[in-house]
Amino acid sequence: MQELSIKNFRTGAVLVAVSGFILIAFSIIIGKPEFFLLLNGNLGIFADRAFSNITYLGDGVIWIPIAAYVLLMRKKYTVLLLGSILYSTLLAQIPKHFMFNGIPRPTKLIADWSSIHIVPGVFLNSVDSFPSGHTTTASSVYLFFCLMIPNKWIIPTGCLYLYLVGYSRIYLAQHFPLDVGAGMIGGMISVYFSLRLQKWKDQYSK
Repeated sequence: MQELSIKNFRTGAVLVAVSGFILIAFSIIIGKPEFFLLLNGNLGIFADRAFSNITYLGDGVIWIPIAAYVLLMRKKYTVLLLGSILYSTLLAQIPKHFMFNGIPRPTKLIADWSSIHIVPGVFLNSVDSFPSGHTTTASSVYLFFCLMIPNKWIIPTGCLYLYLVGYSRIYLAQHFPLDVGAGMIGGMISVYFSLRLQKWKDQYSK
C-alpha cells in the first residue's frame, strides 16, 4: 500500500503557516478592517459568481467524498481521516462559538457599508467571525491530500484551492483576513496532530 508523503506535507505545511502568519501580521500592522477593505474590492460579476461557488469547497460536506475514497481505497489511513475531520471541526467551532463568541464580522463591525463590496444574493453572517471555518476545512483538506498524494503537483494545486477558498470568504464579506489566516493555521495543526495519531496507531498495531 502506498505510504504517506511526509515530504509533501512538510512543504505544504510551511506554505500554509507562512501564508497564515502573513495574513495575521498584516491584519495587525494595517488594521483588521483596513486590511479587509483592501482585499474586498469589487472584481466584477464574473468574480462574484465564481467566488460564490468556490466558497462551497470549504463546506464540511467536502469530507464526504474524501471519506468514501479513503474507506474504499486507503482504509489504512482511516485514523488520519477521522482525526483531520474531528480536529479541524473542534479548532474552528470551539473558538468561534465559545472562546470568541459574538465577535463581529465585517458587515457588523464596519458601519459604512458603501465601502464594502457585497455580492448580491449572498447571505451575510454578522457574528462569530474568528476563525474562518471554511478556511480551516480547506487547509485541512489540502494538507490531508499532501499526505495522500506523493506527486509534487498536489502542493501548488492544493495551495491554489486553499487560497481561493480563503479569499472567497473575504471577497464575499464573510470574514476578515485575520480569520482566514487563523483558519489556515488551524487546519495545519489539525492534520499535524492527526498524522501523529495515525503514526501512534500504526506503531501499536504491529
